Amino acid sequence: MRVKNVKGFTLIELMVVIVILGILAGFIMPKILSRPEEARRIKAQVQIKNLEAALALYKLDTGGYPSTEEGLEALVARPSNARRWKTGGYLEKNKVPPDPWGNRYVYISPGVQNTDYDIISYGKDGVNGGENEDRDVTSWDEDESY
Repeated sequence: MRVKNVKGFTLIELMVVIVILGILAGFIMPKILSRPEEARRIKAQVQIKNLEAALALYKLDTGGYPSTEEGLEALVARPSNARRWKTGGYLEKNKVPPDPWGNRYVYISPGVQNTDYDIISYGKDGVNGGENEDRDVTSWDEDESY
């Protein structure tokens, strides 16, 4: 009776491969996990640009921007002092979208950044200020790097 020469991996070889995969996962996983947060920040900047476009149309029709008190809701519900206002509002689905973290955008008019208005998302933490993932997304930061 002949014994066949069976080739396979030893336990040590398997352990080395598992350790290497673990090290690679340690480097790769943080990069993969940070991508959703980057996508939310980019989505917030795009939404702010869309709100700015709607505000520009609102100004053309009414002669000015909504006040802080009227807020972004003036884009979907006619303010009492609006001379002309587009029937159906200025935003799709006739509602102001929440920021990507589910919070309301902050609207200030006139703006505190020497602008006609400011639009702010307080980011992941929902609180004014912050750093890294918690930093605010604003209408005046156009060159923000992610």
